[in-house]
Amino acid sequence: MKLGIVGLPNVGKSTLFNAITRAGAEVANYPFCTIDPNVGVVAVPDKRLDFLEKLYNSKKKVYATVDFVDIAGLVKGASQGEGLGNQFLSHIRETQAIVHVVRCYENKDITHVMGNVDPLRDIEIIDTELTLADLESMTKIYERLAKNSRLQDKKILAQIEFAKKVKEHLEAGKPARTLELNFDEQNMLKDFFLITAKPVLYACNIGEDDLPSLENEYTKTVEQKAAADGAQSVAICAKIEAELAELSDSDRDAFLKDLGLSEPGLDRLIKAGFKLLGLETFLTAGQDEVRAWTIKQGFLAPQAAGVIHTDFERGFIRAEVMNFSDLERLGSEKNVKEAGLMRSEGKEYMVRDGDIIEFKFNV
Repeated sequence: MKLGIVGLPNVGKSTLFNAITRAGAEVANYPFCTIDPNVGVVAVPDKRLDFLEKLYNSKKKVYATVDFVDIAGLVKGASQGEGLGNQFLSHIRETQAIVHVVRCYENKDITHVMGNVDPLRDIEIIDTELTLADLESMTKIYERLAKNSRLQDKKILAQIEFAKKVKEHLEAGKPARTLELNFDEQNMLKDFFLITAKPVLYACNIGEDDLPSLENEYTKTVEQKAAADGAQSVAICAKIEAELAELSDSDRDAFLKDLGLSEPGLDRLIKAGFKLLGLETFLTAGQDEVRAWTIKQGFLAPQAAGVIHTDFERGFIRAEVMNFSDLERLGSEKNVKEAGLMRSEGKEYMVRDGDIIEFKFNV
């Protein structure tokens, strides 16, 4: 999962990103690494792996991961080259979703770039800049396709007509994700790599005074917008996340308890990202390693096998499956088998979150 972080300057975006990268640095067996200066990789928290590691006495534990791509603070006019954000927009075209950090707290000591706190206005500014960036890109795509209109090929003409439809939608100031599309159009839209076609997760940056309720009047406003747009929203205190990322596991748990929180905001952010993108996790377990694998909900067993290696999908025979909840409850693989809960599944099996799978294949 790759998430692109956007937001106006001074909304807490950099604080949140720095907290994410420090958290990644402390995850066992998956150290934080920098792919580019503005990309952080962090493990997806998963206590199931801790249980499996002890049960199988595994040599290695490998978490699923999330890439966070940090885009320099966008400002009004970014699409026209204002500020630093525009030069990084190409990075976000490769992400699966956008995390839009919105300031939802008052603090007279931290100046808001627009003079006052107004989440809906801030969201509109970013949406406008991203829409204008997409319009520039879409105009070039349309002009390139239109040169082939003389060929009178049905497929090409359909692409030209659809490109025109998308361009006009963007010209009206509307993000591409608000277009009503049929199945074929959805596939064509993917080829355009538009930023505003991506789903959005609003990260409402709140102050310490809003803990542990995780809400205020600003966050409620953003929640309403997210619900209307089919998006997700999560309240998170970037300042607290930065402090949590510096602590050991035991100190972190104690600090969270003092704050009245059950988990770090980063965990909630990742879970919301999974929900937004329709993702889930299956597991593999053995003495060599235990590992979490991220897949799309609805993946069939061969597709899930292909996430591990293309040979697994190509030569798929069957999948030996048990669910983590059964293994945790019964305490051993032997007990799961004796209870008749270890299953041999074929090509039509739809993998479920928490399935522990051993794939049988032959190539």
